[in-house]
Amino acid sequence: MQEAIDLASEVNDQEVEGSVADWPAYTQGDDEERLDYFIERDGHRYAGTHLIIDLRGASRLDDLEVMEKALRESVKAAKATLLHIHLHHFTPNGGISGVAVLAESHISVHTWPERNFAAFDVFMCGESEPAKAIPVLEAAFTPSKVEVEEILRGKVSIDDDDYVR
Repeated sequence: MQEAIDLASEVNDQEVEGSVADWPAYTQGDDEERLDYFIERDGHRYAGTHLIIDLRGASRLDDLEVMEKALRESVKAAKATLLHIHLHHFTPNGGISGVAVLAESHISVHTWPERNFAAFDVFMCGESEPAKAIPVLEAAFTPSKVEVEEILRGKVSIDDDDYVR
């Protein structure tokens, strides 16, 4: 444990020139409507819908091109705004971990092709429709079973919302 703390300390002590400027940024125009706002529905207010999606018996879970295309199509189907995709391909098992960063939040993925299993997290706020990503993922990876859990993040009754601006 101390070794990890020492390493983190070394990394924090190092000065990385220009690192902030190297990060991709999305600058919203003055005339653009904000995309990442809380949702109000059925007497509740919440940050967004988080879908936990497990694909079992899935295929093509080690194909980076298929994964990138599925993420891009999922974003489009859900009416979200893609900012950046980062995918990492592991060897020797071929698994993929990655994230599509959205103005409305993210879609993340972790795959275990040797087990024909993929775990997706789809979290979106605003007017996006995260559930519309599910059929896209099913078409791309043809799972034999799909399990979905929905969580409304930050949910409160509108009457009980004590948020102060």
